[in-house]
Amino acid sequence: MERSTDKPGLRRELGLVQATALAITDMVGIGPYITIPLLLATMGGPQAMLGWLVGAVLAFCDGLVWAELGAALPKAGGSYNYLREAYGPQRMGRWLSFLMVWQIIFSAPLSVASGSIGFANYLHYLAPQLTGWEIRGLAAAFPLLLVALLYRRIGAIGNLSVILVTGVMIGCLWIVVSGVSHLSAARLFDFPSGAFHLNMIFWVGLGHATLYALYDYFGYYNVCYLAEEIRDPGRVIPRAIMFSILTVAALYIMMTASFLSVIPWRKAIESRYIASVYVEILFGSAAGKIMTVLLLWIAFSSVFSLLLGYSRIPYAAAVDGNFFPVFARLHPKGNFPHISLITLGVIASVFSLGHLNEVIGSLVATRVLIQYLPQTIGFFLLRFRAPDLPRPFRMWFYPIPGIISVFGWIYVLATAAARSLIFAFLIFAVGTAAYMARSRVRREWPFQEQ
Repeated sequence: MERSTDKPGLRRELGLVQATALAITDMVGIGPYITIPLLLATMGGPQAMLGWLVGAVLAFCDGLVWAELGAALPKAGGSYNYLREAYGPQRMGRWLSFLMVWQIIFSAPLSVASGSIGFANYLHYLAPQLTGWEIRGLAAAFPLLLVALLYRRIGAIGNLSVILVTGVMIGCLWIVVSGVSHLSAARLFDFPSGAFHLNMIFWVGLGHATLYALYDYFGYYNVCYLAEEIRDPGRVIPRAIMFSILTVAALYIMMTASFLSVIPWRKAIESRYIASVYVEILFGSAAGKIMTVLLLWIAFSSVFSLLLGYSRIPYAAAVDGNFFPVFARLHPKGNFPHISLITLGVIASVFSLGHLNEVIGSLVATRVLIQYLPQTIGFFLLRFRAPDLPRPFRMWFYPIPGIISVFGWIYVLATAAARSLIFAFLIFAVGTAAYMARSRVRREWPFQEQ
């Protein structure tokens, strides 16, 4: 029998519907159902909903950066490829792309862990007899279950994502539709005294609210990590990003308005199960439990999508020779990066033993410092360095969205908690030291022979 000489590789089996479904399930996780009370607390009232708007504008502008880069460089790994090409594959781009993968080893499991913790916390609503350590144990087991489910071909996973997003939309629409008849301007505009004094406290509070909002928006770019598994990426990637951001922004604003119209904001700030309490007030305890089951579905769907997308990044870097070679291995039958998937899942399981409020700030600060801000600056560098690069999609109203993205990310970093910034700079410093030690041995930038 004649053997095929084709090299194993990733398969293009995801269309627009599947790609958009993956982005939405990545964005609409358990996050908003837990962070809405935290968001309200940042500014002490419903004026904190401004964080949704500021976050949406920043996400949309950054989404245009991702859309152009994703369409022009449709390779697995997303930011890894964009940073490398923008800053030079054999120069700073090698360092920054290594740092991007390095921080993913920490931030991706933290992101997965936040969803796992959210899943376990809402499960506690249904099973209040569970102890704190039992809840933590369930959270830690959750990523391992996801690894088992993701251990298969991408085509089957893409179809499953469409099924999962159905549950996500049912949960969101239940809250929004049921809240329409209860919308209360009196409660939505029940601002505390001095709510809009434009002093330092206001701007720092808005920065914190925007940070929580961005945590809930993060995921619109997930399809870029799967670029080599998407059909017609130049058309599908930009549309999937834009559709997902606009859909989710509208959902979040309406969800928050619905919550605050039924639950006074002073009580909402203290609520641990705001969505379940909201439905229980309107429809009774049985309906509250049904909503909780939907929320568990939503948490499962989003963490499923997160782990799928992030597992492709170490794989892409290893294939490029800029990360540990073991991560370049594909499963012999399913052709998916199984070593990367297992590694991130195990680390996420360990992180899931922590508390949600310990991971969100550090997660966002690390991503902004090492990935999003350098990528946005690199977007402009690539326009300058490679003007003839084929770009199936070009940023609308260039360069305004890119400029908004740069200053937006700086604002988020400037208003982040000191502990979060220390964590982010520590990851940056240790990653840089690891890269320099490795590049010195391999005679790569900045130690290459002239």
